[in-house]
Amino acid sequence: MSATHTPADTAEQQGDSLLDKAKAYAAALLEGAVMETGEPALQHAAGASSILEAIGADVQTRAAAYLSQAATQLAKPEEQILKVFGRDLALLAMENRKLVDVFRVARNVRGQDSGHESAHHQELMRRLLLAFSQDLRVVLLRLASRLQSLRYYLAEAGQPSPEFTEESLQVYAPLANRLGLWQIKWEIEDLAFRFAQPKAYGQIARWLEEHAAQREALISEATAKIQQTLVAQGIEARISGRSKHAYSIWRKMQGKGLRLDQVMDLLALRIIVPSVDACYAALSAVHAIWTPLDAEYDDYIAKPKPNGYQSLHTVVRGPEDVPIEIQIRTQAMHDHAEQGVAAHWAYKEAGAQGYKGVAATSDYDAKIALARQLLALRREIVEQGTHARPGTAGETSPFDDRIYVLTPQARIVELDSGSTPVDFAYAVHTDLGHRCRGAHVNGALVPLNTPLRSGQTVEIVAAKQGGPSRDWLNPELGFLHSPRARAKVRAWFNAQALEQTLANGRVLVEKILQREGRTGMSLQELAAGLGFRSPEQLFERVGSDALPLRQIELHLRGAGGGAAQQASPELSLKSAKTHQQAGVLVVGVDALLTQLAKCCRPAPPDAISGFVTRGRGVSVHRADCPNARNLARQHPERVIPVTWGARGDAIYPVDLIVEASDRQGLLRDISEVFSKEKVNVIGVQTQSRGDAAHMLFTVEFAGLEKLPHALQMLREVKGVRSAARR
Repeated sequence: MSATHTPADTAEQQGDSLLDKAKAYAAALLEGAVMETGEPALQHAAGASSILEAIGADVQTRAAAYLSQAATQLAKPEEQILKVFGRDLALLAMENRKLVDVFRVARNVRGQDSGHESAHHQELMRRLLLAFSQDLRVVLLRLASRLQSLRYYLAEAGQPSPEFTEESLQVYAPLANRLGLWQIKWEIEDLAFRFAQPKAYGQIARWLEEHAAQREALISEATAKIQQTLVAQGIEARISGRSKHAYSIWRKMQGKGLRLDQVMDLLALRIIVPSVDACYAALSAVHAIWTPLDAEYDDYIAKPKPNGYQSLHTVVRGPEDVPIEIQIRTQAMHDHAEQGVAAHWAYKEAGAQGYKGVAATSDYDAKIALARQLLALRREIVEQGTHARPGTAGETSPFDDRIYVLTPQARIVELDSGSTPVDFAYAVHTDLGHRCRGAHVNGALVPLNTPLRSGQTVEIVAAKQGGPSRDWLNPELGFLHSPRARAKVRAWFNAQALEQTLANGRVLVEKILQREGRTGMSLQELAAGLGFRSPEQLFERVGSDALPLRQIELHLRGAGGGAAQQASPELSLKSAKTHQQAGVLVVGVDALLTQLAKCCRPAPPDAISGFVTRGRGVSVHRADCPNARNLARQHPERVIPVTWGARGDAIYPVDLIVEASDRQGLLRDISEVFSKEKVNVIGVQTQSRGDAAHMLFTVEFAGLEKLPHALQMLREVKGVRSAARR
């Protein structure tokens, strides 16, 4: 009679066959091979595979623990493993090897950082580890490998490097916590703490050992009392006792400034019950037996931790008034607490939708929750016989919006997904971005608009001096993805334009001083006399044609005249004439300094009004200018009538606002309109938001007669939505 085999038996046999095949493949390659830690490579692979089995990882992940080590002995590892084991296992093993290489290089950096920079770098390493691959089984491989290495150091009485120990505590243990792998977290923390601070660890370990008998007696007494009470109330429960881990004891001592005998929850009981209702019933029973400490109660069932952890926590005054921490949870909650993200492979009730007890409190934690759901979904797909790799056929990586790349010094830089080497250069330093001329990615020269991927090492080729290219601002060419980098490029060009404006303004001011015979006059004195805080502010106004040169001439002649000027009627008449040619007459006053307000830029035949300023004569506004109306309400006594005089050759600056759909060649087409209309442009400001371009042009007119036609021509330019005077 032939034996029958169920589908589950067949799947288990296939899994065992795959694992045995991977073991044999690795054993043939790893004989005598030793890792950087000193471990025999085959022994390390077996230990890591055993840890993965304990947390419920699938057979492929356990097999990858062997193949990752075997890959170090192969000339073309990905191709050779692919031929024997298929694409999924080959990619899993190779992504694990890439992370090993990245972390080896990055490990030496943290010792060179300050405290804040080191903490930031460690956080980026955790994110890099998660974002490096869309298959989170790679993370499980790294965690199992790190725990196995720590176990090896303990067994061989070895001493890992300080960087290795710190990385275990600051990168791997928090990462295990984020994924809910608490057993791995606690063991990594205790082993790394033991190596990092042997005296503190020894003190806590000795104290725990000396009081072991007392603790066991108290735990037994408390367990019996709770069990008796729960049975009497008809609540089925499984109770176990435990002691707090050495590292968590030390952290609590440090955080709260406590002595060892003051730590309140050195003893702990865990109660496993069938349902959520039974959790709260058991809690009431415990509180009826012993007095609870109100400040030590937490309900993680009603409000789960961000990583999905659920349980009731309370601390009571137990037998002999000794504080005991009690955790109450269901079997499902316990499975999740013990195995975290890997629990989905063993816990069928989670189903394709993943673990329901997840409350994401941040964008990052939300992505971790999504990762759990993807893993649960993958388990369902595997059980249905579909061997799809995460990241393909409709699946989305939970880290698609961020990438993590390295500098040649192994510092991790966080960027938006789609960022280029130019974005990277600006993220490292603004000056490096300005001088960027080329880039090597993983040693190969690439175009500057190449999208980067997590885990790549980027080296910028920079000129000794120079600035960015205007092509970088063209979205169609794809040089810049980051809005922050784009803003830095625009700021550089704006600074260059301002520098040229200042230089032009200085030349014009110095020419006036020379022409008026006032070369000995201080530039600061001249600027202050005209109402400016500094010479640079004066140069900027003059260089951008916002301040007529005639006003400087009038100021110089007025400042240098004194009694001689009053004695010369000819000079007074000349000043009045010059003022009249400027096109503005102050009613009832001759030769009074005037300036056209920059906020509204009046021009004939606008209705205008004047406002007497302090030190800068009369400011002339359009009658409908909001600023002029506000000034008139606040200081009505300083309003003065003005009117347009003979224009002569006077020209007036006017601001035009153009709104358009952004496209290549838009600014060129608008400039052609101004050229055809013989309109002189003296200032341009542009800003792009999405696909919209906002432009402000300052142009010169002798009068406003030509303005309507110029605006109509602008509106006919392709893409222009509106054109109007400001």
